[in-house]
Amino acid sequence: MDKGNLSVVSEFMLLGLCHSWNMQVLFLMIFFMLYLIIISGNIFITILIITDPQLHSPMYFLLANLSFIDMWLSSVTTPKMLTDFLRENKTISFGGCMCQIFFVHIFGGSEMGLLVVMAYDRYVAICKPLHYSTIMSLEKCIGLVATSWTIGFVHAMSQMIVIMQLPFCGPRELDSFFCDIPLVIKLACMDSYNLGILMNADSGVLAMTCFVLLLISYTYILLIVHQSSKTGASKALSTCAAHITVVVLFFGPCIFIYVWPLSITWVDKFLAVFYSVITPLLNPAIYTLRNKDIKSAMKRFRSYYMHSKGNS
Repeated sequence: MDKGNLSVVSEFMLLGLCHSWNMQVLFLMIFFMLYLIIISGNIFITILIITDPQLHSPMYFLLANLSFIDMWLSSVTTPKMLTDFLRENKTISFGGCMCQIFFVHIFGGSEMGLLVVMAYDRYVAICKPLHYSTIMSLEKCIGLVATSWTIGFVHAMSQMIVIMQLPFCGPRELDSFFCDIPLVIKLACMDSYNLGILMNADSGVLAMTCFVLLLISYTYILLIVHQSSKTGASKALSTCAAHITVVVLFFGPCIFIYVWPLSITWVDKFLAVFYSVITPLLNPAIYTLRNKDIKSAMKRFRSYYMHSKGNS
């Protein structure tokens, strides 16, 4: 193919979730409400943890960071999806597409690292309770969170360095509601099969490494909990159950998108929605509904708000 005759693609066409106008209006209302809940829920948890002194512990420091990441992970794709429901031509510029890819992977990679850090925190709390405050100091927590962000940044940059070098000359249609690497690579003006496998392997290695570490960590924790006293085991098991639920909900779609792709369009779209909308929605609900400390802090926050409102 003569590269001199190729026209450079300046934008991509997103086909969205569906073609029916009635369904798009319905999806707009549903996802708009879900997005408002995601933003408000994660902001509330972050503010609650920052302002309540009784939640100033390593576990809740990590939880606040998880809420922060979830809020931005959803914000990378959901606002664009919502505006596209109102548009007939769903286009995204080349630069906008690259930005979506970069930020999806930096937030996604950071969350994977952070979930491993949260598992380590639970391991120390349950298996080495007498040394917990020493091991999980504020400096150690900040360092671990910084490491998770570094992992996400390095992962995202490794993807971008490759994909920015690809030639795009058409076609330009992406059968999804946002740009992601497996779909974009297929549009490159070259034989991209091996490159697609390599890029998926990059994401897959990170996802599977973190997932295996989490499985080993929580399996060991549950074995320790099983041998401990019933009182301590009950609280530890409740906390670990919430963490394990989040891990399964987050890594499940990632594995099927990057590690074991099914190549079924409607399944890929469902997993993409689950990854970018449903998981950030469920995370705050899981932690608030199952956590007594968070529920107590919410009561204190409500009492303080009502008292302040009464005085004013």
